[in-house]
Formats: sequence, C-alpha cells, structure tokens
Amino acid sequence: MDVATTVASMARRLCANVEQVIVGKTAVIEQALVAVLCEGHILIEDVPGIGKTMLAKALARSLGCTFRRIQCTPDLLPSDITGLEYFNQKTQTFDFRPGPVFAQIVLADEINRATPRTQSALLESMEERQVTVEGESRALPRPFVVMATQNPVELQGTFPLPEAQLDRFLIRLVLGYPSAGDEQEMVRRYKVGQPLTNLEPVTSPAEVLAMQAAVRAVHVSPAIEAYVIAIARATRSHPEIELGLSPRGTLHLARTAQALAAIHEQTFVLPDDIKTMAPAVLGHRLVISSGARLRDRTAAEIADEVLRTVPAPVERDARP
Repeated sequence: MDVATTVASMARRLCANVEQVIVGKTAVIEQALVAVLCEGHILIEDVPGIGKTMLAKALARSLGCTFRRIQCTPDLLPSDITGLEYFNQKTQTFDFRPGPVFAQIVLADEINRATPRTQSALLESMEERQVTVEGESRALPRPFVVMATQNPVELQGTFPLPEAQLDRFLIRLVLGYPSAGDEQEMVRRYKVGQPLTNLEPVTSPAEVLAMQAAVRAVHVSPAIEAYVIAIARATRSHPEIELGLSPRGTLHLARTAQALAAIHEQTFVLPDDIKTMAPAVLGHRLVISSGARLRDRTAAEIADEVLRTVPAPVERDARP
C-alpha cells in the first residue's frame, strides 16, 4: 500500500468515527483532519449549540491524543494556560506545574472571552510549539493542535482576536445548522445515549506524526505554486481589502491543499484543492475596508471574487 493510499484510508476511518458524533458535516470534519495533518490550529466560529466543542472532543478521542480544555473567561490568567513555577516545601526547590496547554489537542473554548493578555499566552505555543516560563522554554507534546471556538453573535464581554493571533490559525471552520434529515438522525442517535462516550480511537499520535510527514511529500508543481502566490498577491492589491494574505497564509494555503490531496488519495495538488481550501484559509485573515463593511460586504465574499479573477492552471501543469 503506497503512502497516498495509507493516508486516505486512515482519513476515511477518522472521518467515519467522528461522524458517529457529528452528524451531516462530512466536509467540515474533512477540513478539520486537513488541519491536523498539517499540524495547524483550527478556529471554529458559529452560534451556540451547533457542536463546536463536541467536534473538538470527538476529533481528539478519535486520534487517540491527550486532550485538555481551557474555559476562557475574563478572569483567566496567562499562568492558568501555560503553567507556573511554585515552591515545593517538601523538596525545598522550585518546581514547574504544567498548564492545560501541555496536551496534544487543546480546546480554547470561547477564546474571545479571555482578555488580550491571556489570549497572547497562546501565541508562542501556537507558533513555536513551546512555552517559556521564568526564562525556561519547555517543548509541547507532538502533535500539537489548538482548537479554539468563538461565538460571532454575542459581543458583550468579549475581546476580538487581534490579526496577529488570527493569522496563526491555519483554518477557520463554520459548522452551520444541520439539514432537517440530519437533525432528525441526530435526535435519534442522542435519545438513547451520548455517542461520544463509546467513541474509540482509530489511530495513535505516532501514526498521526507519520501521516503528517507523508503529506509533506505530496507534489506541488511550479504552476500550482504560482497560482497560490497569484491569489495571495491579488488579495494585497484588492481595493476593498486593507490587509491581504500574509506570507504565512500563503504557506498555509499550499500546505492545506497538500493535505486535502492526500486525503483524496492524490500524489499531487490540483487547482481544485486550492479552491476548496481557500475560503477556510483566507476568510479570517483578510481585513476589509470600512467602505466594504458599510456596503455589508464580507471577507468571504471578497475572497470568493479574488478566486474567480485569478486564472487557475490546467490539470496537466499540476502533474509531476
């Protein structure tokens, strides 16, 4: 069995396992797996009760990874996330007590309820996979993925995430309401128990790391590279965008397309892979102008326009 087949097979098993808990959201689950295969962080933004926290729990359990939850509130301190040094009276030494960030899957629930100072405690861990406390840096376990949730409709008592932190999230996911049929299936499943309780892991952290390495081997042709760069540059020159895609965002777009190609059992990236991942990668990074906001334009709409204006390469140019 080749590498592409192995990754695709494992992705199907993971997706099917999570779907025992999250009903009718195959595309969202697939994109969450893309982020895990890129070891990137996920921002889940939607109204309450949609299943944001449940998705994080089901994904962590399916991966067999350690899981910690941080309930973000205005009184949460940075040390409540990173951990702290304390004086051990028994040993008469200072010991380190690790915080909840020392896990493989970390859920920052309602992240925009934490103060900016506390939000910034996640910046180093998200970018460098380490935490520095009292001048000493400590590596975080691998794989390491932060899944953060926020409610976009309730603004009182919240602190919007700064662009520097938004840019560290690989993708932003929106679950949306289920269809009538999916909601009926959800009611049927949950009336006899909690599916998450019996959810078993289908892989291990070591296998996840191996799949992450395999994803990096997916071929990205010069034509696809040029296409990604053209999209990034188009966002920077668009009249309704004040802040376009960063170089980090350019890398994230290419990496997510590699992971999506691997999930679909492809050995190379197609233009459609870029188009599929672009909304999730671009939407939370673009800062639109005040005039665009007054016209009720959204970053997602403008990003979609950019994709339509940038010519995509033909499939034969994407092949190795």
